[in-house]
Amino acid sequence: MRMTINCDMGEGFGLYRLGDDAAMMPHIDLANVACGFHASDPSTMRETVRLAKKHNVKVGAHPSLPDLQGFGRRAMVISPAEVTDLVTYQVGALKAFLDAEDVPLNHVKPHGALYGMAARDEKIAAAIADAVLPFNVPILGMAFTAHEMIYTGKGIEFIAEFYADLEYDGDGNLILSRIHDAVDPGKAAARVLRVIRDRVVTTTAGKDIPVKATTICVHSDTPSAVAIAAELDRVLRQGSARP
Repeated sequence: MRMTINCDMGEGFGLYRLGDDAAMMPHIDLANVACGFHASDPSTMRETVRLAKKHNVKVGAHPSLPDLQGFGRRAMVISPAEVTDLVTYQVGALKAFLDAEDVPLNHVKPHGALYGMAARDEKIAAAIADAVLPFNVPILGMAFTAHEMIYTGKGIEFIAEFYADLEYDGDGNLILSRIHDAVDPGKAAARVLRVIRDRVVTTTAGKDIPVKATTICVHSDTPSAVAIAAELDRVLRQGSARP
């Protein structure tokens, strides 16, 4: 199977919409649906689940820290027990809508600052794993971090991902900005092809670091996100792009 494309979706609230989910959906394989803590609301969650079902896109929960105003991209001091509870709450909320639409929960992918905290902090990663275990689904994360070590250590299937629209710093850490910069679709595709063929990416320090991934993330709030996803979709359909 080809390397999949995943996207964070349902990231609106009330009348506000951040990304063009309808235009993105035909180009992706996995939708990570916001669960109300950094974005989304009940109606948006149901609408996004229905849209994914229409396009045969698998749906996962995208839980975050309770930070609607900061879009979940601000770190906070929070206990592991609180993390387990807030992830359980959010995944459960999305699963209710999935059950109503007869769509299975496919995976969980923490959002924003929670994702970054779990990559560095084994206790936070373990707290997320404890919440996901009862749902018996994989977790998306970054290879060679606490994500992989803790999730697999807890017996959870781990799906490693690479970010087509974000940079990696000199230490190999993902640069999680609050507002995403524009990315050229051709350059994003070239980065992904290099990951597939050479299993490396060039950091902001100009150094190549190893990368392990079976899915590619494109953020719906990145400028030209639809064009990036469409170009990746085109490139990954080619036989030479198989991992």
